[in-house]
Amino acid sequence: MPTSQDMTTDLDHGLLDALQHQVAVFARRAEQTRLGGTGQLRNSMDRAAYLLLNRLDQEGPMGVKALAAGMGIDSSTVTRQVAPLVDTGLVKRTSHPEDGRAVVLQLSPRGQARLEEVRSSRRELMAQVTDGWTEAERESFCTLLTRFNSALSARQAGLPPAEREADRETETAPAS
Repeated sequence: MPTSQDMTTDLDHGLLDALQHQVAVFARRAEQTRLGGTGQLRNSMDRAAYLLLNRLDQEGPMGVKALAAGMGIDSSTVTRQVAPLVDTGLVKRTSHPEDGRAVVLQLSPRGQARLEEVRSSRRELMAQVTDGWTEAERESFCTLLTRFNSALSARQAGLPPAEREADRETETAPAS
């Protein structure tokens, strides 16, 4: 079985250099624009807030530990990132229905409305940025970007390459 080093030497170094450069440029541009959307809502919600609200919307109410595990980050990070969302009324803390001592985080109606505003603005941005692309090109880009993000996540989680490859077959892009 070839090692990671063997695979790197077998691949075209020029292509890998171009890929890492384009990823670096993408990361810089994404951070500069924060892929925030268009119009009044441009740059209106930071990445952490968007990802937390989106996760709560997609998966429903959950505790800090479950939210942290699902996002692949530390519980203390989630606690720190959720605090301003609670303070601004986008997320509410409630008691767990089965264990009143446990706290559950839930998207508030205000948070749901705000998330939809931001999603709508970001959809418009994606439409503008990919104007002139075919539907197949958009789908292909989304599939490859999802696969790339999943591979990075699996690598960060310490999964061996064989498991990373197996996970690829179950990947789906998040619904919006």
